[in-house]
Amino acid sequence: MKAVFRFCFIAVAATLLNGCSLLEVKLESGIEPLPQEQLNMRVFSRDFSTVFYSQVESAADLIERNTDSIPVKSNTLMWKINAEQNLQHTIFQASPTAAMLDTWVFTEQMVEFFESGAGKNVFGEQQAVAVEASIKLRDQFERTVKSFGAAKFNKNQEFVKKYVASHPIKDMAFARESAFTDWLEFHQISEFDAITTFGTVPEVMSDISDRMAMIAEQMPKILGWKAELYALHSNINADEIQRTLTSISDTSAKFQQLMAQSPEMMQALAVDMRKELTPLLAQLSADTDDKLKQLSVERQALELMVKTERQALETMVARERAAAAVDLEQISQNAVEVVFQEITKTLKSLILYFVLFLVVVFFAPLGLGVWLGKRMQIKKQTTNELKTEAAK
Repeated sequence: MKAVFRFCFIAVAATLLNGCSLLEVKLESGIEPLPQEQLNMRVFSRDFSTVFYSQVESAADLIERNTDSIPVKSNTLMWKINAEQNLQHTIFQASPTAAMLDTWVFTEQMVEFFESGAGKNVFGEQQAVAVEASIKLRDQFERTVKSFGAAKFNKNQEFVKKYVASHPIKDMAFARESAFTDWLEFHQISEFDAITTFGTVPEVMSDISDRMAMIAEQMPKILGWKAELYALHSNINADEIQRTLTSISDTSAKFQQLMAQSPEMMQALAVDMRKELTPLLAQLSADTDDKLKQLSVERQALELMVKTERQALETMVARERAAAAVDLEQISQNAVEVVFQEITKTLKSLILYFVLFLVVVFFAPLGLGVWLGKRMQIKKQTTNELKTEAAK
């Protein structure tokens, strides 16, 4: 009996545990995170950008210091500006795979451009400096790409070589298109299957943060290089500026001398100028006041719009939160009902099996004993009758 009760207890416990598993509620956010391999691709591509900027700027500055040629200096500035802007376009793509592939293609295109392409003579005697820096960047990028799989590397390298041969860079503007679409065709991948997710909200926010940090870091340098490039090609030089300043100084001295010699004439000139300029200044003041009023109205409209959008966002969040709470409560209630239904069914089955067990263990032997007793009594009576007849 102890063994039977132990068995029943184990069966009930197992059933309860199985029923409790129904209480597990899994809330899905509906957002699929980026695979670990693509996250690694994104991190590597953006780390490489720092190395790229440093080596390109160092090589360009070295060429600029060792030359007096205006075209060569101009090309060094254009190399820094256009190469770094193109790299920003390649690494900040939606797909980490596309960013990594396009960066690889761009480094190979830059090597081909300076080594044997249209830009093989843009730096004159110092062309080897640009070629060496480009090859070093290309090789460094390929070494890390290879770590993502040798088989994939060999096939992708074949595509990169073919693409660069058919899509070379033609000038220092570095005008180019993304190679990702051609890469999908090369691997026979549908465009709809190329990008399945943009990542979770934290991953997207991190991507935006990286973009803003990169823009904030590179924009001042690029603007400075563009100013240098403009000054390099302008006709203004230090001698002309000095001559202009001297001329202005001489004119001012002569004007002061004229004022000292003819005070009455200058006074009349000042009165006339005041009369002529007063309407203009009044009109300018009126226009300024009007623009300030318009700016104030637009600012108020903007503040109202921001306030309205914020209230709408708060309302939406509160509504979604309430809906999620109702859904969660309904799911929990349904789960509890299912659990108790399963427990009730299990207990009913256990009671039935227990009754059957009692019938088999207690009543079956009792009935068998009664039946055997009757059989033995009938057999005994038959034997006594046979003996009585034999005696007669």
